[in-house]
Amino acid sequence: MTRPPALFPLFAELETLEGVGPKIARAFAGLGVERPKDLLFLLPHSAIDRARKASVRDVIPPCTVTVEVEVGLHIPPRTKGRPYRIMVRDAALEFQLVFFHARADYLTKLLPTGQRRLVSGRVELFDGIAQMVHPDHVLRPEEAGELPAFEPVYPLANGITQKQVAKSVASTLTRVPVLPEWIDGPLLAREGWPAWHEALARVHAPASQADLAPTDPARQRLSYDELFAHQLTLALARATLRRSKGHATIGTGTLQAKVLQSLPFAPTGAQTRAVAEIAGDMAAPLRMNRLLQGDVGAGKTLVAFQSLLIAVESGGQGVMMAPTEILARQHFEGLEPLASAAGVRLELLTGRDKGAERARKLSDLAQGVIRILVGTHAVFQKDVHFHDLRLAIIDEQHRFGVSQRMELGAKGAATDTLVMTATPIPRSLALASYGDMDVSVLDEKPPGRKPITTALIPTARGDEVVAKLRHAVAEGRQAYWVCPLVEDSEVLDYASAEARFKALRAVLGDVVGLVHGQMPPADKDAAMARFVAGQTKVLVATTVIEVGVNVPNASIMVIERAETFGLAQLHQLRGRVGRGAASSTCLMLYQAPLSESGARRLKVLRDTEDGFRIAEEDLAMRGAGDLIGTAQSGLPRFRVADLERQGALMAVAQSDARRLLGDDPALTSPRGQAARTLLWLLDQDRAIRLLSVG
Repeated sequence: MTRPPALFPLFAELETLEGVGPKIARAFAGLGVERPKDLLFLLPHSAIDRARKASVRDVIPPCTVTVEVEVGLHIPPRTKGRPYRIMVRDAALEFQLVFFHARADYLTKLLPTGQRRLVSGRVELFDGIAQMVHPDHVLRPEEAGELPAFEPVYPLANGITQKQVAKSVASTLTRVPVLPEWIDGPLLAREGWPAWHEALARVHAPASQADLAPTDPARQRLSYDELFAHQLTLALARATLRRSKGHATIGTGTLQAKVLQSLPFAPTGAQTRAVAEIAGDMAAPLRMNRLLQGDVGAGKTLVAFQSLLIAVESGGQGVMMAPTEILARQHFEGLEPLASAAGVRLELLTGRDKGAERARKLSDLAQGVIRILVGTHAVFQKDVHFHDLRLAIIDEQHRFGVSQRMELGAKGAATDTLVMTATPIPRSLALASYGDMDVSVLDEKPPGRKPITTALIPTARGDEVVAKLRHAVAEGRQAYWVCPLVEDSEVLDYASAEARFKALRAVLGDVVGLVHGQMPPADKDAAMARFVAGQTKVLVATTVIEVGVNVPNASIMVIERAETFGLAQLHQLRGRVGRGAASSTCLMLYQAPLSESGARRLKVLRDTEDGFRIAEEDLAMRGAGDLIGTAQSGLPRFRVADLERQGALMAVAQSDARRLLGDDPALTSPRGQAARTLLWLLDQDRAIRLLSVG
């Protein structure tokens, strides 16, 4: 599929732009600008008011001002290194222009005595005298029209100036073709957005502060283009996956009913709804690609197991994968009572299985005797064969990107895929990372989960916390004590945990255990096992316990230096308690005084246990890249769109993209063809390849 000829000038070399040589082109690469079209999406982040004033008297320095002046006396420096001064007079005031390291001949030519010039720059007061140091612009009165009243300010890289960026952008704008519209007509009319070429002209020539805001119609339109192209790519990936035939896996409900009867409580409405959505997908002849999103303790395990039973009831097998051995073991232990209630054979396969034991498991798996397998990624090694794998569940603590999900799908010929995540993700980000999937959300807590009391305590009162702990241990309760991340250094991290362990041991005796990232895995597992068995009452830990550890008797969580942790992490840590019958407490110890953002983070946690609200707040405070950890997020990098402030557009883009592909799967209609042009413009080549495969 070839690039539309109308776009050729925008894909030419940068050097074809006026005033751009090889050196400047290399500097532009530092801004991610490699072709003229990239300049279109390099938007100004602010602007300088260059509107003309009659006199410097009309403003309050320090500030930028543009005035017409008559040039007076030149005062060259008497000694080397002193500034060169030029007296000038506007309509009401005399002031000085100041230049450092400037040549006299250059300045006499630029600002000849007795002539009028328009000067624009920052005015400051020194000893009561107004001065403009190195004006940004000096123009003849007849050139005044060249100076925009509101001058855009672009991001810069080393070796490049504002003037060069502005000139290159202007040169690119002359090449912008009028392209057919790819946005849905009614949507365009409803939002009042300008056409594409008009939007570009407007964002590069802002007339006021409002034109720079994410709410400006021209900016919104360009953001929508970007989100729409991204969602179109994901929708194409989803359509390609769905075209690959699945099995129609239809459960009988008998095993599921056995499990529900064995439970001491009824599932929540959200759990029942999620199971029904999954069952509907599995029954269809297309492959399922669904995300199950649930907060800490929302009961994902039950939903996952019911889904695995649908596979078993229809005569197939299911697999559940976790990123680490400790979590795989935990899933296995959590599912065992459910499996025995259903009378289904469940096995665990990890890298530890060796020799005859491993061979036996593999043979039982290949014959279909093992109906449900839990494991780490070891379950996808070459020698692991299933008899009839219908459902793969991925516990996504480590987050796959879209491309890894595609590879995984290729492994089981027609396997339905369910991805589980315990991190509540704000809707806009969920769509950015998982827009190719259908989403089920568990937004209710199962009955019997007690609310957790959260308190903020300054470190100075640490002794009171230790006394409280001593009392709780005497009553037979268990507690976690999480030590801070010190500068991300494993070594220091370990030192602070070690020191805290010794201090608590001195007070409480040998009921205190320790687990941290530096320990050999076997010691770590042993320490965890002693805590689970109740032999140790207080477990001092670094953040290794953040994920998935389940000890119902632990009802106290102490987090030391809580202000050094992120919101999502604090929320995950707090979720380790509140799993048993006792009412639970989370004590966040902080070092006073708190920074503004630190105080805001801890206050949000004290006020709510709703992971989705916490995630929205986290997004507002930290931004999208940080929230998911950009390195492994699989999050696209948007140039114009701002997920924190324009998140609502993402949902519109998703339904629009899916609708367009539903009506026009090969993008051959006039709007489909226009959308192909957009995919080229925004480098979504992968989507274009998916189209040609299709």
